[in-house]
Amino acid sequence: MIVFYRISLLLCFTLLFSPVGAQRKSISYRLLNQKTVEFEKAEWDINLSAPYSNPFDQQDISLDMVITSPSGKPLVLPCYFEKSGTKASAWKARFAAQETGTFSYYFSLKAKGLSEESEKAKFIVLASTRKGFLHKNDLWTFKFDNGELFRGIGENIAWEARSFENQKFNYDYLLPTLSRNGANFFRTWMCYWNMPLEWQKVRSTMRYNNTDEYFNPGALQKMDHLVRLTDSLGLYFMLTLDWHGHLMEDGGWKNSPYNQVNGGPAKKPSDFFSMTAAKNKYKNKLRYVIARWGYSTNIAAIEFFNEVDNAVFNKQDSILIAHQYVTQWHDDMSRYLKDTDPYQHLVTTSVSHRDIAGMNALAYLDINQKHIYKHTEKIPAIYPDYIEAYHKPYIVGEFGLRWEDDDPKYAKEANYDFKRGLWYGMFSPTPVLPMSWWWELFDDQKMAPYFKGVRMISDMMLKAGKGKFEQVDVKASKLHAQAVKCDNQYFIYLLNNTGASISSPISVPFMNSGKPSAQQFNPSTLEMANIVGFILANKIISLPEIKLDAGQETVLILSVN
Repeated sequence: MIVFYRISLLLCFTLLFSPVGAQRKSISYRLLNQKTVEFEKAEWDINLSAPYSNPFDQQDISLDMVITSPSGKPLVLPCYFEKSGTKASAWKARFAAQETGTFSYYFSLKAKGLSEESEKAKFIVLASTRKGFLHKNDLWTFKFDNGELFRGIGENIAWEARSFENQKFNYDYLLPTLSRNGANFFRTWMCYWNMPLEWQKVRSTMRYNNTDEYFNPGALQKMDHLVRLTDSLGLYFMLTLDWHGHLMEDGGWKNSPYNQVNGGPAKKPSDFFSMTAAKNKYKNKLRYVIARWGYSTNIAAIEFFNEVDNAVFNKQDSILIAHQYVTQWHDDMSRYLKDTDPYQHLVTTSVSHRDIAGMNALAYLDINQKHIYKHTEKIPAIYPDYIEAYHKPYIVGEFGLRWEDDDPKYAKEANYDFKRGLWYGMFSPTPVLPMSWWWELFDDQKMAPYFKGVRMISDMMLKAGKGKFEQVDVKASKLHAQAVKCDNQYFIYLLNNTGASISSPISVPFMNSGKPSAQQFNPSTLEMANIVGFILANKIISLPEIKLDAGQETVLILSVN
């Protein structure tokens, strides 16, 4: 049983290094961990004797853990409400330290007519073998706190099966499948049928129920489970907080928690972006997400919206919501999130295919993102233009052969599209390879093992170049060809995207000194074969003809022995 203490100021000073802290009248707390470890969750149970009307509204009541790290870095961690009680309310703090050593802290409470700070206490953080949180590094990679580089390889698993879908498609089945096949990344949504955090009224789901609670209890439990599951599997994910449909008059607006009909502050969808009350409600959600789950190193990025342009434009591309409101909203929320998040998670949002004026240039959006359907062949050309214009990493968050449905009659073409999209990203400046949609279809098609070969080449690139990537020209006649130099190794992707077999000689500049060797990799079979008979002259390697049947692909690897 956990016991809460109220002790004198004198005794408090004798227990500075104890996991139990003693506070003034309104606050009592206990650190639950027997030991605290770097990059792992440390958790406090907190009791508050303070008045409030809505414990989820930070303008009504807020509790922060004010921390000083061993290096002297000041941190402020929001705490979250757990449940009410007869004499006190229960709150929690969850923290993952990014340093080792002795941390000092106290709790700061602000409530109606009350402002109070607890006495200081301390805890010691031990070293860990974990990698830490992901952060921006360059156009090609993210970087963990421990300095290790990362490129995301995976797909969308935007939701668990809806009520009318095959119920086997849940996180507990899909995510282990990704992990054991070499993928390390996925993207998932919060919406009224999946982790409906703010949704009192749910639809199209057997997993969640309608509720009168401020945050849906089923969503809280599922999100807790998801962060534990991803930690156990070594998977990182982009958490998408909002689906554009809840701001569409012909979509989810009638059930939106922001709609006045449902007790929200907004009369119409555009009010969501412009009304102060709506913005404050959204900030309450952001604060809660960081307080409850921000400690998770497996949350790689927080995405505000899936395809916000689909709420801004109608099907005829007429503007329904003024761009300046949407851009200002993203500026406000990204700034607020960065100010609230002590771990500085990566922040992004996404559009389908229509840009929002000024949004890509926002300083606190770490990553720009677009979705591509029916035009996968255009992916390699997307990155340079956006990178040159905005000087930040770019991600294709969704791509697919079709956006209308996942009809199995298109499976053969979809499988081909799935493969080439990954390789187009692999050889382009992006920290996360393009992520396919239609995860149920690709599971039925047993495409997950294909990630193994993609991951093998990605790991080879990172090891060879130690994060250095340089795109180089390659000549391959009618074959689609992309090449990247990673220090002393060259990687060449070849794809026959025609309808007939092609045999083509390959030549690529080779600037490294030393004796070269060449290998050919089959991404489907994972077989590696040596190439003989190539010629190096005038710093150009000419390889013998490579024959690829229609739709076939291969990766060539040139090394210096």
